[in-house]
Amino acid sequence: MKLTLHEIAKVVGAKNDVTAYKDVALNQIEFDSRKITAGDLFLPLKGARDGHDFIQTAFDNGAIATFTEKELPADQAHILVDDTLEAFQELAAYYLEKTGVDVIAVTGSNGKTTTKDMIHDILATTYRTYKTQGNYNNEIGLPYTALHMPDDTEKIVLEMGQDHMGDIHLLSNLAKPKTAVVTLIGEAHLEFFGSRDKIAQGKMQMQDGMPDGSLLLVPCDPIVDPFLPSNLEVVRFGDGAELTVSELTEYKDHLTFSTKFLDGQVTLPVTGKYNATNAMVAAYVAKHLGVTEENILSALANLQLTKNRTEWKKAANGADILSDVYNANPTAMKLVLETFSAIPKNEGGKKIAVLADMKELGEQSVQLHTQMILSLTPDAIDTVIFYGEDIAELSQLASQMFPLGHVYYFKKTPDEDQFDAMVKQIKESLGEYDQILLKGSNSMNLAKVVQELQAKD
Repeated sequence: MKLTLHEIAKVVGAKNDVTAYKDVALNQIEFDSRKITAGDLFLPLKGARDGHDFIQTAFDNGAIATFTEKELPADQAHILVDDTLEAFQELAAYYLEKTGVDVIAVTGSNGKTTTKDMIHDILATTYRTYKTQGNYNNEIGLPYTALHMPDDTEKIVLEMGQDHMGDIHLLSNLAKPKTAVVTLIGEAHLEFFGSRDKIAQGKMQMQDGMPDGSLLLVPCDPIVDPFLPSNLEVVRFGDGAELTVSELTEYKDHLTFSTKFLDGQVTLPVTGKYNATNAMVAAYVAKHLGVTEENILSALANLQLTKNRTEWKKAANGADILSDVYNANPTAMKLVLETFSAIPKNEGGKKIAVLADMKELGEQSVQLHTQMILSLTPDAIDTVIFYGEDIAELSQLASQMFPLGHVYYFKKTPDEDQFDAMVKQIKESLGEYDQILLKGSNSMNLAKVVQELQAKD
């Protein structure tokens, strides 16, 4: 981070006179006092605890100065502001502009982390590239990412998350991306938005901070049509668009596909048509930014994705586990069920799907769970195990469609949790040649089921 104390104070409009302090270069900015090392700037934020309570700890750990909303003794180097979070965001916006780094932004109800990873890996073949780490994609994580990028970064790929209306507006105006992707409009956080139209409106606020003429890729979904900008280069992708996947072939652990703007066939070490679409979009972004086709195809063939996102694992008994337990919404569940259904069965094996509640769907939750019946067929999946509360009606529908003894339901309500009974049934049902899919919201703890299946008794 190439910034000095006086420079930062000027950028954020410090309310105190910092000229009494030496204008030193600062190392990093940290909001966790435990991560402070010599030469850092401390950022006290208000959360479950007020970060101001840890200012002295930060100094003890080597902080050279601190932001603060409260008056401090003159002998403690500080930058006094009205709001430390807003100052943090202003500083990040300034730093992105000062460094001249090329900003690529990604948002969407599904696929944003995967697409971010893909774009990063392809660009890294040609440019010094940095990306959002972990889930640092909100009003704190994004500026943190910007201020922590290596000094020689040429391209930065920023993931933007949305929990409420206005989140993307804030992040887009902070980052001012010249290239951006909206991966998909699904039902994530429907509880807070009320409708997919509102979700689309929120996602399309990506355009708000983009300079005129910038490239914006959006899905070929009529729901975004009312929000399309006139001042940007808009490219649509997906079924019915010019930019689309063709000749898709899915295997258990990889897939191949073609697309018009690439001469060669793409090989991807993951499954799912949705991942093919994400890869196509990432490739288009990279080609737009000057990466050769040879580097694009090589990067995608050697892709390393974030863990717990549609990941194949091995059970202790030899069965194949398709773990997709990081999060869930109806679109994501539908897509992974389509992929799981399309994959050929192992010789002598069967397919089992374990589906758990999807959270934050609001009043439509039960209805949206029930619609998953359209993605379940006894021809492709032998046994389905349901776990949760809102998923109960779906289990009843499935029991009418699947043969007797091939559908199981286990409760997870405020009064009763049948988790252990579910795990016992899964282990009894799972043979060594079987394939099993686990999909549900993170809070449903299916990751623990995966661990149980992998553990050797």
